[in-house]
Amino acid sequence: MTQPWIEGRFEENVITTSLEQAINWARQASVWPMTFGLACCAIEMMAAGASRYDLDRFGAGAFRATPRQADLMIVAGTVTYKMASRVRRLYNLMPDPKFVIAMGACTVGGGPYFKYGYHVVKGVDLVVPVDVYVPGCPPRPEALLEGLMRIQDKIRGHKIANRGGVRIEDEIPLPHHSGYVEPEVDESPLFSHQKITG
Repeated sequence: MTQPWIEGRFEENVITTSLEQAINWARQASVWPMTFGLACCAIEMMAAGASRYDLDRFGAGAFRATPRQADLMIVAGTVTYKMASRVRRLYNLMPDPKFVIAMGACTVGGGPYFKYGYHVVKGVDLVVPVDVYVPGCPPRPEALLEGLMRIQDKIRGHKIANRGGVRIEDEIPLPHHSGYVEPEVDESPLFSHQKITG
């Protein structure tokens, strides 16, 4: 005996997509940041998670208290040399795929401590690989939300397929309002940009 309600239920509600797009959609809508603040920028991170800005609208409001359950590390504040090994350890405890947002001037490049602060790491990218930089001293919660959306763009463009044993590169879209300009000539990347020269 056939049941006609099955055909009626699925007639207009069929969605076709690839497995890769479905997985990326689920991952980008359920980002779990780690509860991790080092200095004053953590206040702005808490404000972004509170009711006025509501980080949970983007599917990233479930701050986890352990790195084993988190896939996003928001490094918010000054990273000292004493803390750098702990930051690296926490990053290594996070499961793959994992992402890092460097939030604030101190985290991005040392901030006001860049020249004379002998105790401050001149950018957290010397300790862990950074995916998105959010500049400012301190950056407003809206800036952190923008950084989260750039992480979601990166997740959305992730490729899990292989072609003939060769991994396909991820598609990372540039936001339309980024101000990014293609360089006219091929220049070698800067490697000595964090050296103090005077």
